[in-house]
Amino acid sequence: MDQALVGARSISVTPQATGFGAEVAGLDLSKPLSPEILAEVKAAWASHSVVAFPNQPLSLDALEAFTQQIGAFGVDPFIAPMPGRPNVLELRREPDEKATNFGAGWHSDWSFQKEPPAATLLRSEVTPPVGGDTLFADCSRAYDALSDAMKAVLAPLRAIHSATRAYGTQGVFARETEKRTMEIIVSSEADKTLSHPLVRTHPVTGRKALFVSPTYTVGIEGMSLKESHAILGFLFAHMTQEEFIYRHKWRAGMLLMWDNRCTVHLAEGGYDGHLRVMHRTTVAGDAPV
Repeated sequence: MDQALVGARSISVTPQATGFGAEVAGLDLSKPLSPEILAEVKAAWASHSVVAFPNQPLSLDALEAFTQQIGAFGVDPFIAPMPGRPNVLELRREPDEKATNFGAGWHSDWSFQKEPPAATLLRSEVTPPVGGDTLFADCSRAYDALSDAMKAVLAPLRAIHSATRAYGTQGVFARETEKRTMEIIVSSEADKTLSHPLVRTHPVTGRKALFVSPTYTVGIEGMSLKESHAILGFLFAHMTQEEFIYRHKWRAGMLLMWDNRCTVHLAEGGYDGHLRVMHRTTVAGDAPV
């Protein structure tokens, strides 16, 4: 085996009490992983949905290389990438910024795409001393907790997704007046809609999960807005209950990878007056079924 490949021993996986979320140790992600260790990493990700890799002083080249070991790059619209790095977004907030922190609403990344990203990878470059937690909701356990009668109601439904509320011509960022370091691209493309199954089946685990979010789900096919809002409002409240949530606390040099196919997440603020810098990539996914 090529000595550059990291694969001499198995990884150490420490899951949260619920099994949703885990920390993975024993790796140096700046080097290529052996096929065996990469398979263990992917298995941990499939089992726990959100996996954290502490103490990873990665260059941008290394971040991109590890991302590509997980899969091909996803497409990231509406946010300007780093110069010379079309597949890396810098999520940067300066100490004096007054604009709302990026990602402040519950969502699954780019769920309005025909093939939303399977994974998002986010690495902490500069971590403020306070605030900045990322909350994740387990949409698989939230689905499992529903009654059989509700599952039967939801089974045939298709949810309508759109980026209009955030990036559309009348969206939040279009109306923003505070200066923001990140370059947001407001576009009429964001006003388009498409539908996905409201309940999707994970292509690896086979588990079913709710695939809706308050940020990107704007309705249900064949239903009036009032009817859609009644069902979606119930689901949003249900899936973001404390029992389904994992609160991730960042540490410097930590890489986090989550599964957009069965989770939603929300970025908390609380670090005004402090610099925060994160680097983000996505891994291409497939059409929800």
